[in-house]
Amino acid sequence: MRLWGGRFSGETDDRMRRFHDSFGFDRRLYAADIRGSVAYAAALLRAGLITDDERAAIVEGLGQVKQEFDDGTFEPLPGDEDIHTAVERRLTEIVGSPAGKLHTGRSRNDQIALDVRLWLIMSIDQVSALLTGVQSAIVDKAEVHSGLVMPGYTHLQAAQPVLFAHWLMSTFWMLERDRDRLADCRRRTAVCPLGSGALAGNPFAIDREALAADLGMESATPNSMDAVADRDFIAEFLFAAALIGIHTSRLAEDVVLYTSPGYRFLSIGEAYSTGSSLMPQKRNPDSMELARGKAGRLIGDLVSLLTVLKGLPSTYNKDMQEDKEPLFDAFDTLMLTLPVLAGVVGTITPHAEAMRAALDEAMLATDLADYLVRRGMPFREAHHISGRIVRRAEERDVPLSALALDDFRAESDVFESDVFTVFDFDSSVARRAVTGGTAPEAVAAQIDAARARLSSR
Repeated sequence: MRLWGGRFSGETDDRMRRFHDSFGFDRRLYAADIRGSVAYAAALLRAGLITDDERAAIVEGLGQVKQEFDDGTFEPLPGDEDIHTAVERRLTEIVGSPAGKLHTGRSRNDQIALDVRLWLIMSIDQVSALLTGVQSAIVDKAEVHSGLVMPGYTHLQAAQPVLFAHWLMSTFWMLERDRDRLADCRRRTAVCPLGSGALAGNPFAIDREALAADLGMESATPNSMDAVADRDFIAEFLFAAALIGIHTSRLAEDVVLYTSPGYRFLSIGEAYSTGSSLMPQKRNPDSMELARGKAGRLIGDLVSLLTVLKGLPSTYNKDMQEDKEPLFDAFDTLMLTLPVLAGVVGTITPHAEAMRAALDEAMLATDLADYLVRRGMPFREAHHISGRIVRRAEERDVPLSALALDDFRAESDVFESDVFTVFDFDSSVARRAVTGGTAPEAVAAQIDAARARLSSR
């Protein structure tokens, strides 16, 4: 049952049919396709194009088709080139001629634009829920281990002491921006293209605003040509998905590093580790390595769609069939990755002794400069003096606190005997009490704010 064969006299080549058909992957849109058709039947009734009995028969038949898909009993036929054809073919088998009226004024162009939007709205909600799960695991873990001090790094070089909870909470805020992006994408996705026809609009008295309301969408698209061409919402989702992948990859990289023998700051549960087929001693953080690798896949999905779209002429083109597989792949990847990430975070065990042992007094050089600043010295001068003292300690191969007071005063007579109070990692952390800082009270405020964000959605 082809929806378009009237002007053709011959058959489609089998190779062309396999190349052209999309039912193999777009069948997952069946619920959205049927939901859109139920709403469109109501719009046709309002426009006086079908009777109430015809609408009732169509809706009942569509319900049966959906049940078959739900149950896994739907039997596709070779002519089911896409989800629209398959649903209409089966509906015709069930209800007969009323099914032939359902497509009045409608094109597969506005139909697929609607189907993907409806599917994506639900999918965004699912991804957002999984992000919330990861965030909740982060907050719980940070709260339990709120007092641990560890090295913080820039350029992978030891920089300043920070709280373990502060490091972990940094990922919470990345994921919070991701949730905001998804919510913004959802808002732009919830615009109804149905009633736009193939490109020129619907010739019948279809109430598009009522149709949008029936579908739970905020408005109808304002231009029919743009409505069937627009795939911005998919690109936005794929960008958001790629950035989620980048954020989770960065956390994964830290976990891989911090569980390695060179650090031993953390361990993760055996449930999220694997072994070696050759080396019995190995316990590999493969969960995090895979999470890191999935980011490349998500970026590829985004680039794939953007490349498809970049040279298309106006309105619908068959190239757009290539929008769905990267979309579905990105969604599936996130649905697989995010629960594992939440599980890993939930099993993280921080090792306070290893973290403390990795702290180096050179990381307090900025605190040493701040000591001078508090006594009136310009920071740039204090920075140079502190750097010379660090070099002096390195040359003697001793920690900063092992230098004599005369060593400090040789660089500046501003130093007094209380300079040695600078060399305390907990005090260094505590001094950074500004909003967003690593002091215990600032991190506690972060955790409170994070819990408030989670409970507000």
